Amino acid sequence: MLGDVTQTTEPAARDHRPGTGREAPRRRVHRAWLVAAVTFVTIIGGAAFNSLPGLLIDPLHTEFHWSRGEIGLAVSLDMALYGLTAPFAAALMDRFGIRRVVVVALSAVAAGALASVWMTAAWQLMIYWGLLVGLGTGSMAMAFSATVTHRWFVARRGLVTGILTAAGASGQLVFLPLCAWIVDRHGWRPASVTVALAALVVVPFVWLLMRDHPADVGLAPYGGEYVAKPVPARGAARRTVRVLVDAARTGPFWLLAGSFAICGASTNGLIRTHFVPSAHDHHMPVTAAASLLAVIGIFDIIGTVFSGWLTDRFDARRLLAVYYALRGVSLLFLPILMQATVEPPMVFFIVFYGLDWVATVPPTLALCRERYGEDSAVVFGWVLASHQVGAALVAFLGGVARDHFGSYDMVWYAAGALCAMAALMALMIRRMTGPPARTLTA
Repeated sequence: MLGDVTQTTEPAARDHRPGTGREAPRRRVHRAWLVAAVTFVTIIGGAAFNSLPGLLIDPLHTEFHWSRGEIGLAVSLDMALYGLTAPFAAALMDRFGIRRVVVVALSAVAAGALASVWMTAAWQLMIYWGLLVGLGTGSMAMAFSATVTHRWFVARRGLVTGILTAAGASGQLVFLPLCAWIVDRHGWRPASVTVALAALVVVPFVWLLMRDHPADVGLAPYGGEYVAKPVPARGAARRTVRVLVDAARTGPFWLLAGSFAICGASTNGLIRTHFVPSAHDHHMPVTAAASLLAVIGIFDIIGTVFSGWLTDRFDARRLLAVYYALRGVSLLFLPILMQATVEPPMVFFIVFYGLDWVATVPPTLALCRERYGEDSAVVFGWVLASHQVGAALVAFLGGVARDHFGSYDMVWYAAGALCAMAALMALMIRRMTGPPARTLTA
């Protein structure tokens, strides 16, 4: 990778502004990598909150006597808004700039996490967790990564997509064990404050180091030619809806959205939300279950980056089919692996599942780019919305199923069957035979 970022003759390191007639001093590391690093740290800060819901279901149920369905509804609202905000956030970044949108988003996450410390009613949980945090994290969703990657990189897009996608897992790796320890020793409120502070700490880095476009610093994107910064797009919401309407007229959009909805259902909605309480049902300590999720984060980083590398080289449709099929098989075995202690088969599941956690993102984003060209970031935002709607449904229905059946077994089996459907949907996407479209067509 160091060989990719070290540049002595890369044209992108030169001043391409019209009329300069000379080269700027050569840069050893292209500015795009600094922007990618800031994006990585930002996603980690914003993803800190995603470590909390699974840890707090039991403490909130015990303290306030809210049903798991009620708590799951708040989590599902957060996830749904996360997804539905993403496509509009991509358009707002075109209109107002990446920096401004992300700073406001981080502030919203911090406000929601802090306000929840004083909540006493379930409707407040909906407002603080569901509304504020959902809008904030949605504005820093994968559409944020897609926008940064599309503007700053021409070469190595698959690899960079994998790295930025892994940032969410990195946040999980850092914050899950920490928050689990805080909840176990000091209660859920200090954990919520910790998440708020993590979001606020990132704000100065974004404001000082992030730039909206390579042209802001007189550079071409990494591996490409200089392009003047476009005029800020007006009518961001109108454009976002137009892109959805146009994309909805194409078959690949529905296949991508449907398979990605199942991806969200089987990861954020299922494992991230319900794994810890499910393991606790089998008398596994919360800290042990949270540590297993953190281990998923370790292998998620490896799997996602490797998936980005594979996406640059192989058919994205077949990669998706393999990922979903393997995920479905692993979920079918999970109910028999749940025990009070962590045994080797469970460790194997965690490693296997971690490698596949969001490995689906690079090939899904690649297919969006291939099909929808300049509108791909907004299209991917809508595909991500379907991901989060799927996650939201399972976050809620999983809690209801637990209240009704007394266990999560049926949820794991149903998710495994859904993953098999997602694998078939990926194979149904037709390959492009011509160049990528610049704009959407029916």
